[in-house]
Amino acid sequence: MKEMYIEDFEQWEKEFTFYTEEIVRFSDVDMYGHLNNVVPFSYFEHARIEYFKWLNVKNNWGSQDEQCIPVAADLQCDYLKQVYYGEKLRIYVKTARVGNSSLDLHYMVKNEKDEIVLTGRGALVQINKETGKPHRWTEEQKVILCGK
Repeated sequence: MKEMYIEDFEQWEKEFTFYTEEIVRFSDVDMYGHLNNVVPFSYFEHARIEYFKWLNVKNNWGSQDEQCIPVAADLQCDYLKQVYYGEKLRIYVKTARVGNSSLDLHYMVKNEKDEIVLTGRGALVQINKETGKPHRWTEEQKVILCGK
């Protein structure tokens, strides 16, 4: 399967530097014992938050005082291999593109055998909480979001 957002798979894989880990919980699997199809999105969310902390881009996004927040505009997941209860996964995140107020992130999930089991992407838009309208990234934020 060729994911439309990946041009050169080998090069794409090499560009990831950040990851966080998850262990597949019993509640993450369906009655057949494999990962439920909605669960990767919660893994992506957790990894995305940890990625932002790692970048130290904006640690106050969750505070009441913050006027601008990132919201998901779209999310995509491609399921490449089965994932089962108890597996330890590494969820990688990288910035693929930074726009004026948007950000495209890519995700890669590997199992303990170092096999890629999931890939994904998603767009975030920074909005003003009061107006709901897009809010531009600062130049400093753009540099940081381009990754380490």
